[in-house]
Amino acid sequence: MGSDDSDVVLDLFPWLKVYKDGTIERTAGVEVVPPGLDLETNVLSKDIVLTPETGVSARIYRPNFVTKRQKLPLAVYFHGGAFCVASPAFPNYHTSLNKLVAEANVVVLSVGYRLSPEHPLPAAYEDSWAALRWVASHEEEDGQNETWIEDYVDLDQVYLVGDSAGANIAHHLALRIKESDPGQRFKILGIGMTHSYFWGTNPIGSEVADRFRKEMVDKWWLYVCPSDKGCDDPLINPFVDGSPDLAGLACRRVLVVVAEKDILKDRGRFYYDKLVKSEWKGKAEIMENEGEDHVFHIFNPESDKAKSLIKRLAAFLNQGKDDC
Repeated sequence: MGSDDSDVVLDLFPWLKVYKDGTIERTAGVEVVPPGLDLETNVLSKDIVLTPETGVSARIYRPNFVTKRQKLPLAVYFHGGAFCVASPAFPNYHTSLNKLVAEANVVVLSVGYRLSPEHPLPAAYEDSWAALRWVASHEEEDGQNETWIEDYVDLDQVYLVGDSAGANIAHHLALRIKESDPGQRFKILGIGMTHSYFWGTNPIGSEVADRFRKEMVDKWWLYVCPSDKGCDDPLINPFVDGSPDLAGLACRRVLVVVAEKDILKDRGRFYYDKLVKSEWKGKAEIMENEGEDHVFHIFNPESDKAKSLIKRLAAFLNQGKDDC
C-alpha cells in the first residue's frame, strides 16, 4: 500500500486515495463489527450470503423477543458511502440499524453490495436487485428460504430504505421492480430515502455558491461512474432526458429526508417537488433535519435529532398495508 502522499494521484476526500501504482487506500468506512445480540436494544443480527456466485451478503436483524406467529414488516436497507466505501458491518450502520429495529419492531435486511472501483457501477445496483429477488424467492415453496424471513416477516409489508447512495439505489429498484418478476410476487409499500445521493452537472440551490463542495461531489461521482454522461448520467440525475418517469415508482408511499447543511439537500427537495407534481399516485412526505449535515444520524446516533429521525423512519415503516 502506498504511504507517501506524494504518490497519491487522486484524493477522493473523505473516502479514499488512489496511488500511482494503482493501489486504493480507503480512508473511511473500513471498520467492522460482528453481528450478534445487541444488549442495549435487545436486537439480534447475523450475516448471511445472498448470492454465492458473486459473494454478495447481507446482515439481517430482528427483535430478540419476536414470536413466529408475529409477522413483521421488512425493511431492505442499502447503506451509503458514495458507492465506494462502507458495509453492513460498519459500526455506525450496525448501531443505527439496531436502533431502527428496536424502535420500529421490524426485520431489516442490510445489503452488502460490492463497491466501486473494484466492481464498477452498475454492480451495486445489480447486487441490490439480486438481494430483492432473493427476498421475493421466499414467496416460492422451493425458494432459498432463510428462516428469519420465513418465520418473522410479512412479505406483504416490504419497504426499501437507504441513506445517501443507498437512497439512490432504493429509488432505482422501485422503478425497476414494477414490471419485473419480483414485482409480481410482492409489492413494495414504501421507500424511505434519507439524504439521497442525487446530483447533476448544472448546480441548483446552494450548490451555486458552494463551488468547493460542488466540485467535490462531482469528483466522487466521476470516479465511481466514469461515463460519457458525467454527472447527468440517469443513475445520479433522475431528471435528465432518458430517465424513467417517477410515475413508475412501484410503491404507494415515499419519505424524503433532507438535512439543512447538506450539499445534497436541494436535490432531495427537487426530487420531492417533482414527485408530488408527477402522475405517481402515492403519498409523499418530506422531513428536514434543521442544523444538521449529511447522514449526521449515522455518525451521531445519540443526538436528539438522530433519535427523532429514527422515530420518523419507524413510524413510516409501521403505517401498515391497509394505509397504502
